[in-house]
Amino acid sequence: MNPRYRGWLLLLIVVAVCGTSIWAAAWYRARPITTGMLLKRMPQQDSVILYIDFAELRSAGILQMLEGTKAGEDPDYQNFAQKINFDYREDLDSALVSFAPAGKYMMVKGRFDWKSLRTYAIEGGGNCLRAVCRMAGSTPERRISFFPLQSGLMALAVSRDDAAVTDLTVNPSGPPADVPNAPIWLLIPGTLLKSEENLPSGTKMFARGMDKADRLTLSFAPEGSHLAAKLEVRCRTNEDAVMVASQLSSATLTLRQMIEREHQKPSPSDLSGVLVSGTFRSQGTTVIGYWPVDRAFVETILGGGLS
Repeated sequence: MNPRYRGWLLLLIVVAVCGTSIWAAAWYRARPITTGMLLKRMPQQDSVILYIDFAELRSAGILQMLEGTKAGEDPDYQNFAQKINFDYREDLDSALVSFAPAGKYMMVKGRFDWKSLRTYAIEGGGNCLRAVCRMAGSTPERRISFFPLQSGLMALAVSRDDAAVTDLTVNPSGPPADVPNAPIWLLIPGTLLKSEENLPSGTKMFARGMDKADRLTLSFAPEGSHLAAKLEVRCRTNEDAVMVASQLSSATLTLRQMIEREHQKPSPSDLSGVLVSGTFRSQGTTVIGYWPVDRAFVETILGGGLS
């Protein structure tokens, strides 16, 4: 082959390889990442996992209940949102959070002004190296680190380790994790139910009934004019599931009788009104629970009235 043509051919091959590499990198960063894929990255050992689909709640008119609540009026949040040009009511689409022993880990989807975020971190005494930004939180044990996993996807961690967010860069092999089909859900390990620590008042008697559970899934989804809370408790054996369903039904009856003895009626706007409406059944090694949830209760939660 003519040396001149050989040189052009080599140049074309290099350009093709580089172009393919750039296209592959762009495709990889832009490809959709499902919630199940994100869940696999999150710390799960002894961790409570929370997911909220703000986009779906917004379309259902539920997110508008936050207007005027403590979350929207908090001055620290307002200052932060103003500096980074962010409004959760319009810019936040979903949040997946792991409340782990080592700290809080988050995968947040939305529309972010990354330049403003980097400026906010640096002006707050932090630093940004390559894509990862680090800054101090409100207390010494709250070190904040974050980076863009994609243009519309933020990985964020709050921990003593100011590089904790890098744990979320690991993408485990295998299929995506199974996730509930609901805009709000919680995954709670059985170890937390046994300890009963930090549980809202009125729920501890229910937690005691689930001491044989391996894991609990609680989801909330619109159902007609109200919401529905659905419980799924995974047990080790069929017998354990029957026992857990029976104990949960008994706890519901006990709570209802306690309220009646005090000559009161369950209120749809507080936790008692939700808990006394629960029904439970076992299905193999799984316990299924169901509660109708009034919108008044959602407004109470969003207003910071649940303790």
